[in-house]
Amino acid sequence: MINVLLIGPVPKPTTGVSLANQVVIDYLDKKDGFSTNYINTSFNRFDENLGSFSISKLLFYLKLNVLSYKIFYSDMVYITPGQTFYGVLKYAFFIFFTKLLRKELVVHIHGNHVCKEYATLEGSKKQLYKKILSKTDKGIVLSEMLIGNMTPFLSKEKIFILYNFVEDYLFCNENRIDLKLKVKEPKIIFLSNLMEEKGIFELLEALKLLEKEGFQYEAKIAGNIDSKNKKRVEAYFKSLVNVTYCGVVSGEEKKALLLWGNIFVLPTYYVMEGQPISILEAMATANLILTTNHAGIPNIFTNNINGYYIQKQSIESIATQIKIATLNYESSNSIRKHNFKTANEKYRVENFINNIEIIFRE
Repeated sequence: MINVLLIGPVPKPTTGVSLANQVVIDYLDKKDGFSTNYINTSFNRFDENLGSFSISKLLFYLKLNVLSYKIFYSDMVYITPGQTFYGVLKYAFFIFFTKLLRKELVVHIHGNHVCKEYATLEGSKKQLYKKILSKTDKGIVLSEMLIGNMTPFLSKEKIFILYNFVEDYLFCNENRIDLKLKVKEPKIIFLSNLMEEKGIFELLEALKLLEKEGFQYEAKIAGNIDSKNKKRVEAYFKSLVNVTYCGVVSGEEKKALLLWGNIFVLPTYYVMEGQPISILEAMATANLILTTNHAGIPNIFTNNINGYYIQKQSIESIATQIKIATLNYESSNSIRKHNFKTANEKYRVENFINNIEIIFRE
């Protein structure tokens, strides 16, 4: 029996990392020879400035260190840290204590910022950052393009690739997809935290431009709004006629939203982006994808195959690609069918859990 202790965020709030951690907790226990426990490091409110320092965060994470006694009862500690200096530092006690007790340490990086952060650090900060991450026995990244995030700290043979997944409940039968594909009108979805670097304001400006041109569409926006952006975002929702804000969605509500839509837009240039689960979820529900050539996205997205690239921070590019996807109805539906098939074959939870089991047993 391998007793795995997961240390990292779990919902709520819901992010790609917290969702992936919840799936590990829920499914790994069902595998023969595994038992799981966890320490939830989710901060109690959504904050766009991930990895930033504050007294409230410091006190919160210091209190969590009391739970380190759970490491005594584990064989393996699986940590999903942040990527900034403070995002890694807050896990330092857990990491050093794990190695003091000679337990196996697996670190899973959900993004593409670690290498950049390390390059910008200097002096004692750089040394400490490296010392913490170099304690890792096995490193996991989300795709081939992201391996460089762990190579300053680990040899390549200790770095593993683990693609993200789509939860089983989001998949439906082909009859439901065929029904969806009959809809010709553009139904646009944004499903992510409403953060500036996720491209939310460029998307809203693009929708504003389309309305000004008289282009007919419907759009639904879902996700957490950071408090700093709340007034600005709400002003757009009041002025845009064809846009509905759905709040934070999950479960059947999220499935209904993804099946309602046919064009999924994620214009991200988020500095810590890795491999957005939301793109895979949109594929699984037969949506055409509009996204940027950013972070690990090219490992799961091919231009003209899964949808179309849009230029980063370009309002015009978003508006243009929405119009192209709408006008080319037949080719857009071919893309949607391909996305549905690909997600079914490659991005099941079963594949994710089987692969993480292989890594843990390696």
